[in-house]
Amino acid sequence: MQWSLPSRGSAVTIGVYDGVHRGHQRVIADLETMGVSLGARRRVVLTFDCHPVAVLEPTRAPKMLTTMERRLDILESLGVDVAGVLPFDQIRQMRPEEFIRRVLVDALHARLVVVGSNFRFGVDRSGGVDTLRSAGARFGFEVDAVDLLRGDGATLSSTAIRRMLNRGEVEAAANALGRLFELPGTVTVGDGRGIGLGYPTANLDIPKELLIPADGVYAVWATVRKRTHPAVANIGVRPTFEGAGRVVEAHLLDVAPTLYGEPMTLQFVGRIRDEQQFAGADELVTQIELDVAKARAMLEES
Repeated sequence: MQWSLPSRGSAVTIGVYDGVHRGHQRVIADLETMGVSLGARRRVVLTFDCHPVAVLEPTRAPKMLTTMERRLDILESLGVDVAGVLPFDQIRQMRPEEFIRRVLVDALHARLVVVGSNFRFGVDRSGGVDTLRSAGARFGFEVDAVDLLRGDGATLSSTAIRRMLNRGEVEAAANALGRLFELPGTVTVGDGRGIGLGYPTANLDIPKELLIPADGVYAVWATVRKRTHPAVANIGVRPTFEGAGRVVEAHLLDVAPTLYGEPMTLQFVGRIRDEQQFAGADELVTQIELDVAKARAMLEES
């Protein structure tokens, strides 16, 4: 943490910001509206290099909604001036007073700090909103503790969005995120079975830290080589052929290029059906034809 900003003041928010969902976007908007009146000229988001649970209880670490690279891209698109990635294992060992002095006061010259109402920080999670407010009175910054935004009767949080995706509810996840859920990967060599069925697929190697939606068939947009194509994605173990291991594969509806080694991103528009076992290849192909027709309809309406 050797960086610093000009002394004209910053509006700062701190959190994991996984997914940068609509609740996060509301907090970032608060930085703009409240910061200006307090003389804060820069909007700063402080996130962490990993999910805190991955350090505190590794066996319970959640899968992430976005890669760090994508998280920073989204923050930039929202007009954030500075995004700082803090080493969580180092930060959690700091006393709250040390964190406030070194990071918020000396490095960032904070005039406004916006956090969730349940925000905790420092060694043994000993710091909280009251700690920040007490320090703010001494160092000259305001503290805004915001409640989680509620949407459609559900608490809006990264945890809630993970639950939606684990149930295959990609439409609900998109509503909470404020954009389609995305899954990036790299096209790898598969078993070639799709070619024999007349529906070649691109098998994706997904970063291991990312959450993959529930098994099933989805209508998606597939972006590869800077072009976006309508596609059908299948997630699962391919029980009709006793597939080995869980795969993510996409069939592009209008083109069939060779894509091995290419990065591809899937944007999930809607869920078509559960993954299921068929009596044989002919029955599966009949179902795929229906899946493709439904995917086209869903994508045209999106």
